[in-house]
Amino acid sequence: MPEFTRRDPLSPAFWDERFERGFTPWDRGGVPQALREFVARAGQPLTTLIPGCGAAYELAFLSDRGWDAVAIDFAPAAVATAKAAAGKWSGRIVEADFFKYEPARPLDLIYERAFLCALPRAMWPQVAARWAALLAPGAMLAGFFFFDDKPKGPPFGIDPAQLDALLAPWFDCIEDAPVSDSIPVFAGKERWKVWQRRAEGPAE
Repeated sequence: MPEFTRRDPLSPAFWDERFERGFTPWDRGGVPQALREFVARAGQPLTTLIPGCGAAYELAFLSDRGWDAVAIDFAPAAVATAKAAAGKWSGRIVEADFFKYEPARPLDLIYERAFLCALPRAMWPQVAARWAALLAPGAMLAGFFFFDDKPKGPPFGIDPAQLDALLAPWFDCIEDAPVSDSIPVFAGKERWKVWQRRAEGPAE
């Protein structure tokens, strides 16, 4: 692994350094099968936010199918990488802080792909609360969740019971499935999950 000078994943510079040097082991280089299947059975296009989008392959995939999707990342190098790959959809990729970003329209879906596990564990309650604040009752949080107990990261793995406790105040899990096409860094340690926002929940 290359030597890096940036050690804080809460800094955009941490991710810039890795994108600029081409070290992105979390990048699968395409669209996961579970997302393809989710889109195929969705029945209608969903207004979607992709936080911490990285190269944002999913953004073009969703947009090509008529979904109103926006991808955000706070690292300029990640945004530049995503825009270069997105073709006609590059305008839907925005440099923004997830905790401050306000969608132009109400969201039907937040797509989770290596965003939670990119952030230190101490940040997770803030992530969950922000997911809940951005999603109205009935809207969904769907994607891939990484389960591991190694102390160092990123990626920072979570315990299944810890994930349930993190999201239970706002969400119900309505789908939980194994992943058949994981890349090496996540192999055997991730699951596809869909969570639906409940009407009730703690005060935001």
